[in-house]
Amino acid sequence: MLGTTLADRYKITKALGSGGFSKTFLANDLRQNKRRCIVKQLQTESDDVFTVKTSRRLFATEVKVLRRLGSYDQIPQLFDDFEEDQEFFLVEQYIEGNNLKQELGWRRWSEAKVIAFLQDVLTILAYVHQRRVIHRDLKPANLIRRKKDKKLVLIDFGAVKNKRRIAQTVVIGTDGYMPSEQSIGRPNFSSDIYAVGIIAIQALTGIDPTKGKLSFNPKTGEIDWRRSASVSPLLGDIIDKMVRYDFRQRYPTAKEALEAVKELSSEVPSMERRQLLQTAASWGVGLLGVSLAYGAFTQKWLFPSANTLIKQLFGQAEPNSEEKS
Repeated sequence: MLGTTLADRYKITKALGSGGFSKTFLANDLRQNKRRCIVKQLQTESDDVFTVKTSRRLFATEVKVLRRLGSYDQIPQLFDDFEEDQEFFLVEQYIEGNNLKQELGWRRWSEAKVIAFLQDVLTILAYVHQRRVIHRDLKPANLIRRKKDKKLVLIDFGAVKNKRRIAQTVVIGTDGYMPSEQSIGRPNFSSDIYAVGIIAIQALTGIDPTKGKLSFNPKTGEIDWRRSASVSPLLGDIIDKMVRYDFRQRYPTAKEALEAVKELSSEVPSMERRQLLQTAASWGVGLLGVSLAYGAFTQKWLFPSANTLIKQLFGQAEPNSEEKS
């Protein structure tokens, strides 16, 4: 396939991977100044009638859904779809960046970064849900951190489901990110919310849910994750609601979850200061030491690093007029 030109236009330059019902390639569009794009080729792992029929339906669904979602900035744009030599292809926008699977492999995220992540991905998902679409395969590998602006882009709509046709479905998803109702072929909007919550837990704890290391409360059946993370009660409660075992107890759509996170976002500065205070205490500074350090720095007695810490702790606040007098 490498070096092949499809539809007299798309020259394949690199194989990116395969999975589900398709192979994915990087290509240059020879009619658009060699613009890079993604080419997906329908591929079935079996020749049985059910598999072939299902794969073609899912492939066609991806085309229809990408068209319906239009030119939303954080979803790849559909450029083309065609049939050649009895093979089916679609062409979509190439997003330069790294997926979150790579990003999560380094270290645990701060609480502020997790909140920013939730706002970003839930904003995309709210747009998707408003158009009656369930993604069904939200996972770190399907979220790309776009290089040019660091925004998240949601990819791989091959597993999507139209809410109106939910009764005729097959089980699609990724173990660890897939809730119980989806595992029996009954996904709903809150199934996507569950997956986002699991990614947040992974970011805070460093635990990969695909490896079965998350523990569960034997009495409630809920995920027992807070012992492995440093998290405020407010954010913890939101994530807990996102990953409830019973989908009726979760946020029904991304819009409601996003509203809860936005209310929480006003608490971010205070949470960051609290975390810095805890860090200072762990260094043996303590509140008295911090106060002395602040006073000392105003007389330029301390090192620049202390200045950075103090400004973060106190929001660069200057003494008020009464204190100056």
